[in-house]
Amino acid sequence: MIKRSFILPGILITFTFSGLVSLGFWQLDRADEKQAIVNAIVLAQSSPAKPLELENINSKEHYKVLLNGYFDSDKQFIYDNQIVKSNAGYYVLTPFILNNNSAILVNRGFVPWYGKRDELIDIVIDSQPRTIEVGLIKPQKRIQLKKHDVDTSFPILIQSLDLDQFSLLSGYQFVPMLAQLDINASNGFFRQWKPFYGSVDKHLGYALQWFLMALVLLIVSLRLLRKE
Repeated sequence: MIKRSFILPGILITFTFSGLVSLGFWQLDRADEKQAIVNAIVLAQSSPAKPLELENINSKEHYKVLLNGYFDSDKQFIYDNQIVKSNAGYYVLTPFILNNNSAILVNRGFVPWYGKRDELIDIVIDSQPRTIEVGLIKPQKRIQLKKHDVDTSFPILIQSLDLDQFSLLSGYQFVPMLAQLDINASNGFFRQWKPFYGSVDKHLGYALQWFLMALVLLIVSLRLLRKE
């Protein structure tokens, strides 16, 4: 017979146990969601590159596409405050003018500052018509602690990706995607593109922690119940 003095603690233990188990299953669900994202990215990146179609471009993130057009070397953007392989530097973003008169920003790769912030390397590229292979990603705006004034003389140093602002500065109507130049393409800089989709293992580890805590609570509760 359970003593009345154990009823309230038992109710609290039951709610706590249920909460811990629920948190564990929630983390498993999150792991499944992240794994689905990983699978979708792998599928997209393994698909052969096809000519860009602007009609459904928003659904083509992480896909490889072929762009036909030419670079505009006179209206480039320097995406500052980047860290690659522990080196501080910048990405070189160059407008690529498509045959239908729209444009897309192409990330041509990373360049370290090497302590020389007043010196840019040679980023000039010719405007000859060409076909290039790129991967598409959706531009993500970084959090800015304060608003910076933008020098409107090209190449323009930028701190965040704002395609609407870039369209006003350059006069081009940029499509709502950022293109990452294929690592085997010429006329680029250091490129090692890795999509960020979170860690599946992290959520599995959290789930294991919640389940272990629930197990420990269950063992302690059973021992207390035996003593009662």
